This record gives sequence, structure tokens and C-alpha cells, in this order.
Amino acid sequence: MMTPLKHILCIVGTRPEGIKMAPLILALKREPWARVTVLATAQHRDLLDQVLALFDIQPDVDLDIMRANQALPELTARLITGLDAKFAELAPDVVLAQGDTTTVMTAALVAFYRRIPFGHVEAGLRTHDLDNPFPEEMNRLVAGHLARWHFVPTERSRQNLLREGIAGEAIHVTGNTVIDALLAVASTDWPLDIPLDKSKRLLLVTAHRRENFGEPFRAVCRAIRRLVDLHADIEVLYPVHPNPNVSVVAHELLGEHPRIRLCAPLDYAPFVEAQKRAYLILTDSGGVQEEAPALGKPVLVMRSETERPEAVDEGVVRLVGTGEERIVEEVSRLLDDPAAYREMARGVSPYGDGHAAPRIVGVLRNGLAG
Repeated sequence: MMTPLKHILCIVGTRPEGIKMAPLILALKREPWARVTVLATAQHRDLLDQVLALFDIQPDVDLDIMRANQALPELTARLITGLDAKFAELAPDVVLAQGDTTTVMTAALVAFYRRIPFGHVEAGLRTHDLDNPFPEEMNRLVAGHLARWHFVPTERSRQNLLREGIAGEAIHVTGNTVIDALLAVASTDWPLDIPLDKSKRLLLVTAHRRENFGEPFRAVCRAIRRLVDLHADIEVLYPVHPNPNVSVVAHELLGEHPRIRLCAPLDYAPFVEAQKRAYLILTDSGGVQEEAPALGKPVLVMRSETERPEAVDEGVVRLVGTGEERIVEEVSRLLDDPAAYREMARGVSPYGDGHAAPRIVGVLRNGLAG
């Protein structure tokens, strides 16, 4: 008698989730025991669509949740009611989601309410500070305490969960699926349709964190402006997040400078290409902290805390905060001191070897397929 297929519901809401879930979705689709449904909440609409198209993934269900300048309470409410209706309709055997967004937290919560086993991809990341990052630290704590399977990227993440009382047999060190996606995309040279001066060193910037809105973000922009004025041999490329708390200020303080290129958010493949071409990267992103070290690029992180300390310990990522003077000082050090630059540009990747997705599939196969 043929064993019934196990119905795996994979949730994606934002571009980072799409990138990190794509290798796992594609790997699960190759499994004869699995029936895979992809549900997009579209917490970030266009940014998510771009990356799913790159990996040739078409959502089976689309909640189309995103609203302009959406507030967290209304977003959370729409996600809970939308996901609950679809979970009831689809009746999956397992729900999988990645990371620490509001999509992930609500998916874990609704799966708990519906008594559906939940698998948390990229589990165990912690800053131990609920305000940094906000609201992601709370989101991953909730998801982490509702999950049946915890797919952690590193041993440090496993230890975080053990200290919180999570059973060791529920924790699986797999590496991070972002490296699976990165290596697949980085193996190709992609067009970057932005006029850049090849005689200049490229400083790639990403900045969009909610906790940095207001004066911290204005200080970041002032620092970037000072850096291009101090260093005539650099050019800045900044793909600007569409949130008006970011885009309005960025264009006000950085627009019109001949060596600052402000552009719309890049598709994932061109963004990987931009990382490959960058001399160094200034960011407040979590994913960039994982990707850029694997490409041999120094990363300065405009945050006071990080849930990804492994690369900091390796010396290839440094926390610099959002203070104008500190950012100018740390970027200038890497631009002016070749030895300091070489020390951070070693190509060390503490987050995996590109085989995280097959490991996660193996755990699920053993637990579900018999």
C-alpha cells in the first residue's frame, strides 16, 4: 500500500525569506514523499516577487497582505486571520517558515493554534535584547518556543536554544540556507545596469532597519556624505528601501551627489553582483552579514547588537552603530589601511557550506516519511 504524501506548507513573506526558503522549497519538490505548497503572505510585495521569480518558484497561494507604510498591529492582525483561514482550508501536515519576521511569528502561532507541527528555519538567533532588532527578536523568540523542529545555522544558535530549555533532540545544526542560495547565484556574472566608475572603489550601502528610523538614520546618511567628500576615490551605491522613513531622508541628504548612486532595491541576482564588485559593505541587514563574508567582503554593521556574532568573532564583520563619527572612522580605516582591510577580507563563512537545504530535508524525511 502506497504511503500518503506528506503535505508541506512553505511560508514566505519578505525577500530574505524568499531567498532563504528557495533552496529548501526546490529540494523538497524533488522528494517523492512530499507534496509542497508555497504560500506567500507578500508582507513585502515587489521585493518578494523578484526573488521567487529568480528561483522559478510560483506561489500556490498569495495573501497579498502588504499595505503602504503598514503598522505592526494591523499587519499582525491581517496575517493571523489570513493564515488561519488558509491553514484550515489546506490542512497541511507541516508548516515551515524561516527567520524572524512578523510573517514567521504569526505562522508559528497559527500553526500552534491549529495543532500543526511547525519547523523553524534559521532558528536560535538571539541578541537577548527585545529592542534590538525590533520586532524581530520577539518574533523569533515566539517562533522558537512553538516549533517542533529547530533548524539552526550554527552551534552557537543551538546553545542559545538549549539555554532556553529547548530539547536537544529537536535542534538540528544544518548551516544556513542563505549560503546555498548565494553560491548558486554568485557562480554566474549578472548584469548590473547602473553606471559605475570602475576607477573608483565601490562602497555598497544597505540601511532600512525600523529601529534606526529618525535621527539614527539621518546620522548614517550624514556619515555617507562625509565619506565621499573625504575620499575622492570611492563611489557609493545605495539601493534604497521604499519605506518613506528611509527613502525620503536618503534622497534629501544623499541625492544629487555625483559619486552617490541611489537606486531602487535591486533584484537578488544583481544585488549579489553588487556585493561581488564592492570593496566593502556598510549595512544594517542581517542577510548581508551572512552573504558578504562568504564573498570575501568586509562588512561594517550599523547596529549596536547582532544575532549573528559568529562573523564578528571571526573578524570579518564589525559592529559600528549608527553614530556619524564612528561610521566615518571605521570606513576610513578600511579605506586607508591595507593591512586592516586584508584582515577583514579573508572569505570566511561561518554560516555553512551550501548544503543546508539537503540536511533539513533529511531531518524531515526521517521524521515524516518513515
